[in-house]
Formats: sequence, structure tokens, C-alpha cells
Amino acid sequence: MKSISIIGSTGSIGTQTLDIVRANDDLKVVALSCGKNTKLLEEQIREFKPVVAAVSDENDAKDLRLRLADMDVKIMSGMDGLKAVATEESADIVVTAIVGMIGVEPTLAAIDAGKDIALANKETLVTAGHLVMKAAEEKGVKILPVDSEHSAIFQSLQGNRTFFDKSRFSDVNNKISRILLTASGGPFRGRSREELENVTVEQALKHPNWSMGPKITIDSASMVNKGLEVIEAHWLFDTDLDDIEVLIQPQSIIHSAVEYEDGAVIAQLGTPDMKLPIQYALYYPERRYLAGDRLDFTKISSIEIAKPDFDTFLGIPLAKKASRAGGTMPTVMNEANEHAVAAFLSGKIKFLEIYDMIEYAMSEHTVIKDAKLEDILAARDWTDELLSKKYKV
Repeated sequence: MKSISIIGSTGSIGTQTLDIVRANDDLKVVALSCGKNTKLLEEQIREFKPVVAAVSDENDAKDLRLRLADMDVKIMSGMDGLKAVATEESADIVVTAIVGMIGVEPTLAAIDAGKDIALANKETLVTAGHLVMKAAEEKGVKILPVDSEHSAIFQSLQGNRTFFDKSRFSDVNNKISRILLTASGGPFRGRSREELENVTVEQALKHPNWSMGPKITIDSASMVNKGLEVIEAHWLFDTDLDDIEVLIQPQSIIHSAVEYEDGAVIAQLGTPDMKLPIQYALYYPERRYLAGDRLDFTKISSIEIAKPDFDTFLGIPLAKKASRAGGTMPTVMNEANEHAVAAFLSGKIKFLEIYDMIEYAMSEHTVIKDAKLEDILAARDWTDELLSKKYKV
């Protein structure tokens, strides 16, 4: 029996994780958290019977305590609640499915408590990768990627060595020449900047392949998401930014690949289904049966590959620039994007202004190089204040 905590249980990754729990009788949920969707959280608590659950707001927590008075569950709120979910003593692994920088502190708390991490919160590594990877190494915990692309890279590396038990293949240390990080291109692939001037929120939310939450779907449309994934791959796989190449693969069949120094390329292919990387992280290194569609090669006439348009979609260049600056700059880039996406989703700015807000915040920031957690959180707050004053949103 493996016990899991889920931070962000009512979102896309969280609900799919619970689907996997339903299909496997050796998984047990011991802690759950959500932001505002307390109705769904209540249903999840009644079904899975965790020992602790958390919500964002204390008033929601009070209401939930009344509604769940018949249940033996501790209801908490705020950051203390997230940390309680992340560090629940009985949990073996923590699924970090929450969106945004709010995931940094509970993830670090979980690592400090010796919990393995199934990481779906890319902002944690984007903003605090140097802290997270160091802490994981010191505590001897696994960081298991749940992002489809990073899971694909991770799976492609398994033929080289077992990451967390290197003694089994101590004589194998094949060198990687490149990581090939794929992207669908989102709903606006092939469009010019002029054509993006007046795109609507509804258009940006129509991803051609994946079903995701609104924030990550907008990030996919702007390709900021892929930029964040480049930074994430840099930390996860200890790979130089120049050795991470992004390729557009519109059908989302090739989820990512690794090229070794002899020119061999090992890729992970499959249908666009997030349950596969979630389940692989929960059971690593074991593979288990997973219900769902299978890739039918007889129905694939071709696999399209293209280079990204870095002149139109600035997400990747901006992310690489932020990562090279290091320190607190990735936090500023990430938080500016979160601020801008929220403004776009609420109809307060146009799509291309997302890039403008990111570039402005980065241009105004003075980097703190050896950033501690308090420096990262201060940079986040500074970015929000700066953009609120400048753009009045």
C-alpha cells in the first residue's frame, strides 16, 4: 500500500490522480488540498477519507468543518494547511498538482519531511530549482516529473541508468548530447503577430490536443509554458540550456526525446493522456496496466516536426533570458506571466500584452544572485506590486 497526498486535488492533474487511485487498490489518499472548489473537495473527502485537508480561505475551512462534522478529518487553511498536507506523516509521496508559485513552500516542506515528490507544479523548479534540487539530494528524496514532456525525457533516460539507484548500473554513464523538448504549438501555431493582436480568451482556451486548466492553456498558447518547461528540464536533468532544443510536434505523439552522444535518439511516444505520466510517477520504476486509447501506428500517415517561431511567440526566449540571468529573475518572469495571464483571462489586457508585461518586469528588476527562499518570495511580491502600479490590473 502506497499513501499519497495531493496538493491541488480539484484541478485537472489532481482529479486524474484520483482516477488512478480508484483504479488501483494499493493506493491510499491521506491528504488533500484545493483552492476554492470546496464542493468538489467535500465529495473527495467523503470518498477517499483523508486524515487532513486544506483550503485557501479560513472562512471556507469553517464552512467545510460544519459540512464534514460527521467525518474524522482535520480541515485547515492557508499556507499552514498546504504544508500540513505536504508533510502528513503517513504519506509516502506528495503529488504537487497546484498551479503557480504557491507550490514552492509546501514542496520544500515535503522534501524536508522526507517525502518523494510527483512534481506537476513547474513553477517550483522555475523559481526555486536551485533550492529544491539541493534539498532533494540532501534528503535523498526522488523528484519524479509529472509534466508529459519531462516524464517522457525521464522515461527515455531509463535505458541509460536508473536515476535513483545508480549502483545497479554503476558502469553505465552514457552522455547526453541534447534534450528534445516537444510542443504542440498550441491553438495559434502558424499565426503572425498581426493575427494575434485581437484574439479572444475563448480562442486561446481551445487547445487542439490537451485538456488542461485555463492558466496552463493560456501559457501553451503564448508558449510561455514551454519556456518554463525548458527551465524545469535544466534543473531536473542537470542539462545546459543550450542543450535543450524545443521542437513543434502538432499531433502530440512524440512527447519528448533524448539524444545521446553517439547520435541515438530515444523518445517516448503515446496518445495525449496525462494519466500515463501521473501513474508512472506514482509507481516508478514499475509500469502497470492503464486503461485508455493506444497509439495506432497504422493510422498515422506522418509525424510533423517544425521549429518554433521565436519572433512571434516570445515565451521561450524570455524564459531562457531569465534563466541565464539566474537568481531571482526566473521568479520575476514567472510571476509577471501569472499576473498577465490573470489579467488576460479577465479581459483586462490583450493577448500580446502578456509578453509586454513580462519584458517590462524583467527590465526593471535587479537580480539577487544567490537567492534564498525569502528573496524569491520578495521578488514575487515586488513583481506583483510593480505591474499593478504600471498596468492598473
